[in-house]
Amino acid sequence: MGDPKYPRRVWRKPKRPLNYDLKMEELKTLGTYGLRTKRELWKAHTQLSNVRHQARSLLALQQDVREEKEPILMKSLARVGLVSGDATLDDVLNLQVTDLLTRRLQTLVFKKFGFKTPYQARQAVVHGHIMIGDRIVNIPSYTVTTSEEDSIKFTPESKFPEMLEKSKETPVEAPVESEEVSEQEAAATEAPPAQAPESKAEKPSAE
Repeated sequence: MGDPKYPRRVWRKPKRPLNYDLKMEELKTLGTYGLRTKRELWKAHTQLSNVRHQARSLLALQQDVREEKEPILMKSLARVGLVSGDATLDDVLNLQVTDLLTRRLQTLVFKKFGFKTPYQARQAVVHGHIMIGDRIVNIPSYTVTTSEEDSIKFTPESKFPEMLEKSKETPVEAPVESEEVSEQEAAATEAPPAQAPESKAEKPSAE
């Protein structure tokens, strides 16, 4: 056992982190699920890699040993909602990193309570406004089990429900520009300013 002061790293960087397509895909995933840093995404990739490694190891075992150990893995994955109850090891190998990210507490809170952005949902979780059952959970990356999903709620003293209701009641009015106004403005910018006619001053009559 290693020194608990220096725990083992739970994430691994991609082999080509400077690849342009990979960087754009990572940034899109970060914005979609409200991740703070790429380290959270790399951690999810590492967890998925470990699950796939377990599935491949079971496929390499003998049939009798596999029938004994396979239900343990499938039951643990079905408990967190990654696979269905009648799934096979092939379904485990087809899992994507987005399947893990959708089971995060932050993502479930964002979808359940109708926050505007996943980052707003993350703020509610971090500041202790979310409860699972009778306990407050302030970890956005907490993996919610299927039995805990229906017990997610706001704390009694939280002001977020009122804020969300007010935001739904007050619709945002978008500025509407009519075509006539735009045509008049375009004509005014193109046409030169009209010059006023010069008035001829009357000459005084000599008496």
